[in-house]
Formats: sequence, structure tokens, C-alpha cells
Amino acid sequence: MVFTGTLPCNSVTQIQRLFTRSHLQQHQFSPPILKPCSSSSSSSHNQKHIFSLIQDSAVIACLRANSAEQAMEAARAAVNGGITVLEIVRSTPGVFEVLQALVNEYPTKAFGVGTVLAAEDAKTAIKAGAKFLMSPATVNDIIDTVRDADVLYIPGVMTPTEILSAHNAGAKIVKIYPVSALGGVRYVSAIMKPFSHIPMVASQGITIDSVGDYIAQGAISVVLSDAIFDKEAMNQNNFNAVNQLAKSAALQGKIAIERKKR
Repeated sequence: MVFTGTLPCNSVTQIQRLFTRSHLQQHQFSPPILKPCSSSSSSSHNQKHIFSLIQDSAVIACLRANSAEQAMEAARAAVNGGITVLEIVRSTPGVFEVLQALVNEYPTKAFGVGTVLAAEDAKTAIKAGAKFLMSPATVNDIIDTVRDADVLYIPGVMTPTEILSAHNAGAKIVKIYPVSALGGVRYVSAIMKPFSHIPMVASQGITIDSVGDYIAQGAISVVLSDAIFDKEAMNQNNFNAVNQLAKSAALQGKIAIERKKR
């Protein structure tokens, strides 16, 4: 069973209104009622397109924010800095509203939700326009939920067994997490040798200047969290700093991809 669709036009208008300063703290998001529909033959094509966006950017920006308003401003700063793939962590207040607004504002970018641990959250994210979902572990219920949907599910894995199991269960991409604690670039290099056929992204503790190293060793993309959404900058709502970090990250991703093609 696949859950697809968009929110009605009047709902979109309400969401856009939400992100004015006078409305942000006056609304609470109620997850939309999902209606099942038949599988579409375009799902595979859409998944391949999302896969290409992730691979071609080499960088997935991971956003945690203290409010919906802060999330919107930080996301805009990152996207305007060149980020094309952005994950919003599930714990961000108003995460699905933020997602819906960003999807409408930047229709050519890929927005997703991270730290998704339940199938119901996955369904709501899909309804709100998510192009991909991430988890710190592999959640089989989510794999089943998104199998024929227009989204990619990227589960978290650590060990060789977890990598192969997630791939065999249907994951098109897996996330090596927490990569820094596992050995960083060296671990990715080692684990890619037996699993070169499985696309991987690296996540946790990655800096902007190490993006190229991860891509060179076989990762198709890296997740950058504090490296773009610097904690001090976020605490001060310094979105200009976020924008500059995003520019640097996007540039390093571009350079990494160009080097890999040589």
C-alpha cells in the first residue's frame, strides 16, 4: 500500500501564512489524513531522480532547529548558499509544516526528514512532500511503507551484517552511522571493498574539509550537520554564517564530484 498525494491548496496557503512572525506561534500542525492509492509506475523513475540529486550534490545538509521559524530561516540560508539536498530532523518543532513550506518554495530541491523511527511519521512526511527519509537504524516497517512510494529511505547501519541486511530488505542507499566513531574515512574505505555495489552515505562528525576524502573512498554523499548549521550561529540566529558555511560545503561537494569523474 502506498501513501501519496499533496495537501489541498487551502492547506498550503495556511502553511505559508504560518511562517509569518505573527502566525508562527499560533498554529499547531495536525498530521493530514492519509488515503491509500494504487502503486504508480513512475515511482521507480522518481526514486532514481532523487538518488541522482543526492549523488550529484555529494552533501546532505542536516538541520536541527529550536523552532519552525528558525528552521525556515536556516534552511533558506543553506539552500541559497547552494545546498540542494536538505534533511530536517524529526524533533524540529513543526517539522512537517516546515517541510511542506520548503517544498513549495524550492520545488527543484530535495527535502527530507531525518531520525524517522516510526512508519506513521514516514507516512506523514511523504504526505508533506518528503523526497527522502533517514533513520539512525534500519526500521523494517518504514522499508515496507515506502517500498513503492516516490521517496528514498536511507536507514542507518554500522556493521557488515547490517549493511547487507538493509540492502537485501530493499534499501537503495544505506547510511554509515556513526561514521566518526567507527573510524571515519578509513572505515568507509574498508567497508566499501566487500560492498562496492551498495551505495552509502556517511554521517556523524564530518567536517566540510573532509567531504572530498569520503567521496574519494566511495561514499556517494556525506551528511553535514553542525558543519553547516553551526551551533553558535544557530543560537545567535546568525543565518549569514549558515549561508557562508553552506557555500563552502556545496563547493567542496562539487569539487569532490569533479575529482571522482576524472
